[in-house]
Amino acid sequence: MPMKLIIANKNYSSWSLRGWLALEAFGVPFEEVKLPLFTDTFYDTLAQYTPVKKVPVLVDGDLSVWDSLAIAEYVNETYLDGKGWPADRAARAVARATVAEMHCGYSAVRSAMPMNCRARRHVAIDDAVRKDIAAIDAIWGEKRLPYADQGEYLFGEFSLADVFFAPVVFRFVTYGVELSDAAKAYQQTMLAHPAMKRWLADALTETDVVEEDEAGEPI
Repeated sequence: MPMKLIIANKNYSSWSLRGWLALEAFGVPFEEVKLPLFTDTFYDTLAQYTPVKKVPVLVDGDLSVWDSLAIAEYVNETYLDGKGWPADRAARAVARATVAEMHCGYSAVRSAMPMNCRARRHVAIDDAVRKDIAAIDAIWGEKRLPYADQGEYLFGEFSLADVFFAPVVFRFVTYGVELSDAAKAYQQTMLAHPAMKRWLADALTETDVVEEDEAGEPI
């Protein structure tokens, strides 16, 4: 029986995207269960699997794993034979550090620019947001270049590092963030990934509106 991944609205749920990509992009079979955000069904269902009642949750037999990073590591160890991370030890260390930074940092961008795939919005960019954008631009651009001979992703071939920056790729499209040429090339590479295209196609069919994630003014 395939694993079950519990997610929320694809238009809005950045954490769900990470858990989903950790499976979908690597061809790991799973059943997708999508719950509408912030409803009784959402919380009642999640309470069966996780004390924090947040998505995503991976259910593999009798085991429930929550938190997108924990899910990614579990999938990597159990189903990918470690191939979710770069093969080179130094690159793998940097990739893990970069993912940890993305997992718990960039709070200004997260707050000002919630993921909203189907929207095109304008938001005010203060110094804190500008600093976060510059740091992400550097990772997508100049810090990616040493691995460019191995592929077009952050560490050459597609890895879990790319999974964790995927929501920001969509965010920067939504809010029209200007990027350096090298960072924009990476963004386009990610947008062309088949799994990213599948997620976006599904997100664009959704009609639910979550007001707290409708930041800024329509363009």
